[in-house]
Amino acid sequence: MSPDRPRLRQLVDWRAAFIAGVVGGIVLLILEMMFTKNVVGSPWVFPRLLAAVVLGPKVLPPPATYDAGLLAAALLVHLPLSIGFACLIAFVLHKWGLVVGILGGAALGMCLYWINFGTVFHLIPWFATMKSPWTMWAHVVFGAICGMTYELLEKERFVLESPVQPYERSL
Repeated sequence: MSPDRPRLRQLVDWRAAFIAGVVGGIVLLILEMMFTKNVVGSPWVFPRLLAAVVLGPKVLPPPATYDAGLLAAALLVHLPLSIGFACLIAFVLHKWGLVVGILGGAALGMCLYWINFGTVFHLIPWFATMKSPWTMWAHVVFGAICGMTYELLEKERFVLESPVQPYERSL
């Protein structure tokens, strides 16, 4: 392509990315709740871990039972993070279609797990209890769901980029 020829650039569909984050975040929350139910006997452990980010560690001790306020606080933490990560996934993968959305989203979900559990332990030590192969796979599924949902909902839009003007030097 010659440098003076106009090019099209595909735009990210932020609405689709937002919805993908909500869907992926809910799936991740459900998977983590299933994990804590199987391991410690209560699905409400993971929402309490999330709620403790804004309410403090005083909400962590047992009994890990349902509490609407704690669930709301957990969603207040979890959904914005999920939406933000889904927007990142959409930004990186929005040009390549459904298969790359799913596989690339899964790979980015794996990276997200390593980033989260490589840094979060230092800031929020109670999340160390969640480091496990199950949580890693839940993040992989999160990324794949976000990539898939984004690609299925995306309305492809393009903008015309102006042609690159060659550098001219005047004396």
